[in-house]
Parts: sequence; structure tokens; C-alpha cells
Amino acid sequence: MNDGSSVDRLAAILRRELEHRPPGHKLPSSRELTDRHQVSPVTVSRAVAVLADEGLVVARPGAGVFRAAAPPAAAATGDLSWQEVALSADPPRTALDVGARAADASGILTTLSAPPPEVVDLSGGYPHAALQPERALAAALARAGRRPGTWSRPPVEGLPELREWFARDVGGPGGALTAGDVLITAGGQSALTTALRALTAPGSPVLVESPTYPGTLAVARAAGLRPVPVPVDADGIRTDLLTEAFTATRARLLVCQPLFQNPTGAVLSPARRQEVLAVARRAGAFVVEDDFARRLVHADAPAPPRPLAADDPDGVVVHIRSLTKASAPSLRVGALTARGPALERLRAVHAVDSLFVPRPLQETALELVCSPAWSRHLRTLAAALRDRRTTLLAALASALPGLLPPRPPHGGYHLWLRLPGGLDERDVTAAALRRGVAVTPGAPYFPAGPAAAHLRLSYVGTPGAAQLEEGVQRLAQALGGGTTA
Repeated sequence: MNDGSSVDRLAAILRRELEHRPPGHKLPSSRELTDRHQVSPVTVSRAVAVLADEGLVVARPGAGVFRAAAPPAAAATGDLSWQEVALSADPPRTALDVGARAADASGILTTLSAPPPEVVDLSGGYPHAALQPERALAAALARAGRRPGTWSRPPVEGLPELREWFARDVGGPGGALTAGDVLITAGGQSALTTALRALTAPGSPVLVESPTYPGTLAVARAAGLRPVPVPVDADGIRTDLLTEAFTATRARLLVCQPLFQNPTGAVLSPARRQEVLAVARRAGAFVVEDDFARRLVHADAPAPPRPLAADDPDGVVVHIRSLTKASAPSLRVGALTARGPALERLRAVHAVDSLFVPRPLQETALELVCSPAWSRHLRTLAAALRDRRTTLLAALASALPGLLPPRPPHGGYHLWLRLPGGLDERDVTAAALRRGVAVTPGAPYFPAGPAAAHLRLSYVGTPGAAQLEEGVQRLAQALGGGTTA
């Protein structure tokens, strides 16, 4: 069967067969369907998923796939077309407001959508269970549950002990940051949303790196802000262009990731670190430092530079840090660090949006980071990230040497690959998925049109090295045998 239509064809065949079978009839196994119809296991899985979405079959783990019972008559659906008018009826106040507050989550959903089990996940942004400290989390949760008052309302700003821990973690032992400078949030994305909504008004420009994390662009646009790109090179954001961008736009906000930037992996150079703060200070602007990769430094990396916030006595930097990436997707606990009136603004917006972060989650996070298991886990994670990066690079060197990045990062959890000229990243991504490997296209990372096609390959979403190697082999097949240097 042709890959482009094989799923639809197989679904149609199975649909016709099911018409003559009673409820509860078991479908042939995936292997039988693969052999009978000469299709891949991925095609079988997707065809079955189509039938499941239609309510024709049900999957019972460990038993198989069965024809579903006849569904009950659907309840009458009202006329929802009025919503199109209601959601677009308010006239824009200015030209800048046209479409500004439309939420586009496509870039985020790409990395949140879990592929089928038979697809190698080189797209995910959260650690596989094999990388999570599950026993330490379970123990921390149990201890937190036994604490008196765990289910009572916490302070709006967060538990004092957890705020103190984040102050030390960001500012360093003996640093100038205190618990009073910290606001506990429901993870990094929540902190980013609060910061962008609190620090500038709808319709305003916000400077962002290009390329950048799609979640930043989604938050900015949903808040009615105008993302203005500032290019990134191997040494981080281009400070020569940053000065021009502040002058041209009169922006009062810059969002950047100085450490292992997503997606390029760049680390802001020492000279540029000071220049970013100086340029922002002259412009009277805030720098939102998204420090997402601080706990994702690889075992073979040199000591990372301090956060910008640790060297900022003037309150220019609003710092974001989260425990989620280094622990587990559902430990959504992070922190916003700021000084002066900005912190009060952040606190107000955070309270309006979410009131407070659930206390059981905060208590669990506190138990985890204050236990010896946390430092042990971070050492294990650093070694695992190093090994996975090495495995992925070796697999690329063997099968796709033309895609090897010139300076692979020694931190974070992904590689940023530039595709050879003439290749369309959307076609490559679709072809890769048909071959059974999920990769992320580069276009959603650019605030404006990208100058070249890219792919982002994550190495934390798979169980181990074997799946990484298999994923690269499938990607090479999708590219027609590979690329050369």
C-alpha cells in the first residue's frame, strides 16, 4: 500500500469486515494484519485508532481489539454557530490588536502529544519514566501527606521554606536573594504567563530570541503582545541587534534563555551576559530569564555560569526556574524571582489567575529537594543525559552525518538540526512519522519566517539508547537513505 493512503484503506477494509461481525468479536492481531495487508505496524495502529475514534472498536490492554457494542443514540446537539460571532465581534481598538489575543498552542501541543507506543518519540519535552526519580517522588509524597496542615490553604506567595530554598538555589549560598523575593508558581509555563501579563500591557512589543521556545510566543500572543525577534547565534542572543531592537520598538521587556537555549542549545557568552543587562538597564526594560535547563547540565559539561539574576542588584532580571524538567511532568512547581514593585505586580496577577499553588504539591516538592535522594537523582540524570546525547550523536554520525550540529550542547535534552537546502521540514516530519519516529519541525520556533528548515530531536522521551538509535535509522529512511556532510 502507498504510505499516503494506507491508513485510510486499511481502516475502510476493517470497517467493512466489522459490519458482518457481532459486538465483542476480536480483530486479528497487529502482526496478522501487518502480514495480511502488507503494511507497517504503525499503519495498523493508526487504522485501529481511527476505528476507535469512530466508536467501532475498543482496545483492551493485554487482550486485544474488539468490535464495540452499538453506541447509544447521541443526544441532540444545539446550534453552536453563534459562537463564531461572539468570539470575533469585539472590534480591535488599534491595528495592533487585530488577532493579537488569539491563542495558538500548536507549537506547545506538538511536544505534549504522546505518539503511539510503536512510534519512537524524538519530539517529547518531558523526561521518560526511566529518567524520573519515581521512588524519591513517592517517598516525598508520602511524607508530605503525613505533615499536619498539608491540605490547608498555603500563603499566596508559597510556602516560606520552599521560597527560601529557591532563593538559595537561584542566588547561591549567601547570595542577596531572600525568600521575600520569590513567588511559587505552578511550573515554568505558569511563571512565564504571569511574567508577560504582569510586566507589560496588551499591544506592547516584547523582544524574544529567534528561534525561541514556542511556549513563549504562545503566551505573548495570547496576552496581546507583539513578539519582536532578535537573532541568536552560537554565543546566545545577538547583543548588537538587541540594542537596535530596543531603540526601534521602545520595548520594556526581553525574554531570553541564557543557559542551553531552546532550541539552539546556545549558552550566552560572558561578554554578552553583561551587555544584555546593560542594554536592558539603559532601555528601562526588564529581562525575563527563563532558566529552564539549570538542572539539565550533562555530566561532562563545565560548570555553568551563574544565573543573570544572581548578578543583578538593580531588579532588571525577573528569573524563572522550575523543578518539572528535572523531575517529572506532573511535579508542576516553579518559582518567579523578582525585586521591587515588579514582584508586587507579579504577585497580584498570579493571585488573580490561580489564587495559589496547591499545598500538597508544594509540600511534596519541598520534601523532595531537601532529601539526599534529590542530589543523587541529579547526578544520575546528568550522567544519563550525557550518555543519551552521545548515543544520538553517534547514531547521526553513522546514518545522517550531514545533519550533525557543529557545536552540540552539553546541557538540555535536545539537538537542533539544520536540514539541507531543498528539503521541506513539514514533508520530512510527516515522512518520519509514517516510518515510525516523531520529530519536531523547526518553524514554530521562529517568531517570523525561518531562513532555513530545521528539526529538533529530543532524547529524553524514549526508554533508552536502543530506541534513540532505532529512531535515527527510521529518520534516515524517511530522508531517503540519509544525507552526507
